[in-house]
Amino acid sequence: MKNSTFNDKLDVFLANHRGFCAGVERAVSMVEEAIKKYGSPIYVRHEIVHNKHVVEDLESKGAIFVEELDEIKNKNRPVIFSAHGVPKSVPLNAKKLNLTFYDATCPLVSKIHREVEYFENNKYPIILIGHRNHPEVIGTMGQIKSKIHLVQNIQDVYNLKIDPELTVAYVTQTTLSIDDTKEIISAIKKKYNKVIEPKKNDICYATTNRQEAVKEIASKCDLFIVIGASNSSNSLRLVEVAKQYGSKDSVLLENINKFNYDKLKNVDSLGLTASASAPEKLVTEFIDILKEKFKINLFENKSIKENIYFKIPYKLKS
Repeated sequence: MKNSTFNDKLDVFLANHRGFCAGVERAVSMVEEAIKKYGSPIYVRHEIVHNKHVVEDLESKGAIFVEELDEIKNKNRPVIFSAHGVPKSVPLNAKKLNLTFYDATCPLVSKIHREVEYFENNKYPIILIGHRNHPEVIGTMGQIKSKIHLVQNIQDVYNLKIDPELTVAYVTQTTLSIDDTKEIISAIKKKYNKVIEPKKNDICYATTNRQEAVKEIASKCDLFIVIGASNSSNSLRLVEVAKQYGSKDSVLLENINKFNYDKLKNVDSLGLTASASAPEKLVTEFIDILKEKFKINLFENKSIKENIYFKIPYKLKS
């Protein structure tokens, strides 16, 4: 680049941890194994994970994505439910339609489903911290017949009509910002004297790890790029975290081939990560593109590793 507003050299700080989490790995593997076992097409209800690249790759291998089971044209073909989880009405409907189905719900989301069942059995009013209309929230709210009170912010907590004298319980969407949930949880505890918390933090390990990795390097960066999807909650949270923890600017990059390089004017240091639903392949390819345009100094803490693994159902192994 000859333009004087661009620097020839670029320091790139690569976040570690980044990219696919164990739940996403499991869900994608389930679709791939189903195609191997049954041939194509395989139906998938909703995007298996929120990433267009992943969806298009699976489509090329023989997956057909639908929003509802009624859209499945050939009821003899198997269907897989997405990693976000589904209301209990979905597998019930699948049985009525005599469908062969597999549930790719992330085990950490399933944990929350079991928690709300437990809280209902103990007759606690249940508060869910999450984003309205997110598939995970829809799935969680569809686990029980009792009402679940959704709160998206502190104001929603103030507006709750639950008797302050009652013992309440709360759960959280797995992909939220740790900092945001702290404030909401604090508001719940101020309003209610007796609050039952999950035995373990509901925010998943991968969400936490990716946010912490961004926090560590954000202040070193003129610009922070998050490779992910606009409908991915964990992607959007990473963009927010980068700004909150010192990056001068942060952006979401959905398509690495459509990056606006004007964003790199007067940029000396760049932060880079991928959300839990974005494959490492996109990070590697984007770095290769940057190397064609700049002299890259790459900084990464390689000593940190994740060792979480979730098995796919035995029946899917070909």
